[in-house]
Amino acid sequence: MIPYTKIKETCLYIDDLDIAEKFYHQELEMPLISKVDGRHVFFRCGGSVLLCFLPEVTKNEINLPPHYAYGKQHLAFEVKSEDYLEIRDKLSKKEIKVTHTQDWGKGLSSFYFEDPFGNVLEIIPQGIWE
Repeated sequence: MIPYTKIKETCLYIDDLDIAEKFYHQELEMPLISKVDGRHVFFRCGGSVLLCFLPEVTKNEINLPPHYAYGKQHLAFEVKSEDYLEIRDKLSKKEIKVTHTQDWGKGLSSFYFEDPFGNVLEIIPQGIWE
């Protein structure tokens, strides 16, 4: 087996950098790493990086391999188990609507919500995949 340690970067393709910055930086409280107008906005998410690109730009990329996607994409953000309910309450107070709660057994559940672009996001407590 290849000894992977984690997924270091994950991409979402969005259509408005300012709206993405407001949602991920202000609402989900991810530190801003980089923003290049007309191309991308990047955020720190724990030990990983969330990359938000404008697909109409990156599908015509010249310096890097072209990449893009359209439609509902899915990401799950892991949090410490002891912080899970507090984070759910915090997002609820920010009027981020939970669209689904999933019981995974063994007393573990996760919740889903959407970003302003319709991407399906999930908050999971540590232990879901162990």
